[in-house]
Amino acid sequence: MVLVNMHEAKTHLSKLVERVASGEEIIIGRAGKPVAKLVPYQQNMKPRQPGGSWEGKVWMADDFDELPPELLAAFYGEKVK
Repeated sequence: MVLVNMHEAKTHLSKLVERVASGEEIIIGRAGKPVAKLVPYQQNMKPRQPGGSWEGKVWMADDFDELPPELLAAFYGEKVK
């Protein structure tokens, strides 16, 4: 890991990105304190799986796809009779 200041990061961004692409991590600092980290991009190849702590806690109402007439009219600036 290498710490570079903000000015150096702006001036040498393309070189820093090359270093990161080869596997190095770069920390960008402001006033000597770390504020950001450049790391190699890793694309998540496996699809997300539903589940986790919300499983079984969320449900969809049977009329979810039905839009009430007064709401539909409001989208068109109309008044419901």
